[in-house]
Amino acid sequence: MPVDIALIHPERPALIDDLGTTVTFAELLDRATRLGRAMHAAGVPVGGHVGTLTENRAEFFELYLASMLSGIWLVPINGLLAPSEVTYVARDADLAMIFAEDELASLAPDDITTICFGEPYEAMITEGDPTPFALDAPAGSRFSYTSGTTGHPKGVKRSIPAALDEMLAVQRSAGHDVAMTGEGIHLVTGPAYHAAVGGFAFFDLCNGATLRIMRKFNAARTLELIEQEQVRRTHLVPTMMVRMLRLNESARLRDLSSLEVVLHGAAPIAPAVKRQMIDWLGPILVEYWGTSEAGVFTRVDSADWLAHPGTVGRPVPGFEVFAVDDTGATLPPGEVGRLFCHTPNKPEPFAYWNAPEKTASSYLRPGVFTLGDMGHVDDERWIFLADRATNMIITGGVNVYPAEVEQALLEHPAVVDVAVFGIPDEEWGEQVKAAVEFAAGETVADTELIDFARERLGRHKVPRSIDVHESLPRQPNGKLYLSSLRDPYWEGHDRKI
Repeated sequence: MPVDIALIHPERPALIDDLGTTVTFAELLDRATRLGRAMHAAGVPVGGHVGTLTENRAEFFELYLASMLSGIWLVPINGLLAPSEVTYVARDADLAMIFAEDELASLAPDDITTICFGEPYEAMITEGDPTPFALDAPAGSRFSYTSGTTGHPKGVKRSIPAALDEMLAVQRSAGHDVAMTGEGIHLVTGPAYHAAVGGFAFFDLCNGATLRIMRKFNAARTLELIEQEQVRRTHLVPTMMVRMLRLNESARLRDLSSLEVVLHGAAPIAPAVKRQMIDWLGPILVEYWGTSEAGVFTRVDSADWLAHPGTVGRPVPGFEVFAVDDTGATLPPGEVGRLFCHTPNKPEPFAYWNAPEKTASSYLRPGVFTLGDMGHVDDERWIFLADRATNMIITGGVNVYPAEVEQALLEHPAVVDVAVFGIPDEEWGEQVKAAVEFAAGETVADTELIDFARERLGRHKVPRSIDVHESLPRQPNGKLYLSSLRDPYWEGHDRKI
């Protein structure tokens, strides 16, 4: 953990970012300790909340550690949210202060103390007390808000160990569960405010890795950094992989042999895309299924995935997964239903902030919860996702899972991104609509794509029509603003499904 590594390897780089900042482990521990003490001195109590409004930079991970050491909850706020949404999160989370980039500071409410990176932030560190925090003191953690693609963002807190030493041990153990074991350099490609990206990077940091922090994802630059800096581990989302695969041959002609693990999840991946990545990089992809609410539930390495194509893995230690029908009865192997997770050691592994009814609706019984994913479990305990229940299209009384249609269309070499959703149909209730983004310089007729889908999907799953977009509205973490594509088709209708 950073405390140990700062003593054993004080000069080892802990954080390196695109802004030219390098922080050693000794410096990281000292700066995080001073920050934590300074937040307390400024009136933030143990158990209090502070926020961040920042793109990727070293200071984010300093604040991550500072909050954990000082028993404070850190709320990373997506800087792409509308000003009203930022204000909603800040108010809902009852933030005592916000740490921000100059360019994003104006989004913070005027009546909440805002510390900008640069001189104000450095002054706070300089003035902070360097006295180490006791390892039996209360721990802090992340307090995440969902992406806010529909309605208001939702705050969620996970249950955490009471003491700091236990919390740091959990970070290390969780890292080993997903192959973030701390050797060499971890490349941070996506937005660190996202629970998966920032969380997995922090696990690796706690195990001793140097975080090489990209300001923003760029496919060609990612490959360049892997080669130049001998990156050993990274986290990618499927849209990043597709963009890397669509690069021209010269951009892809890099020595990537240093890579040992590519962790991925956060969105469904087309089997064809995953096979291409394994063919290119070797059997180093590790897939997980999890959520911001409760962490990682399953894991699968490349060899097991090739033996069980499409699986998101078996449960990690401490979890069981099963599917239920509409009555709550457990389904037999192979039947699709709502997936529930069981963690016997935690009766309430997470709770939604200021939303007890929403929390209660997520639990079937103590320790058994769902986040709305549909799928099935086979007779060998491999889990296969279908889609979110809220995304399902019902056309002519038949269920269609958009993720399956999206994966089929992504196999077309001209398609770089795709979103599938239901739109009104007087006869069938809903019809399947696809929105696609083509690779640079490519264009394909609607009829060709529909025929392509027809060769791979059942008749009822084939899109009836296709919209072409210059760029689909995705957040940097890969999540889609589906409502901006779907809602215009439902205007003037009394129902939305």
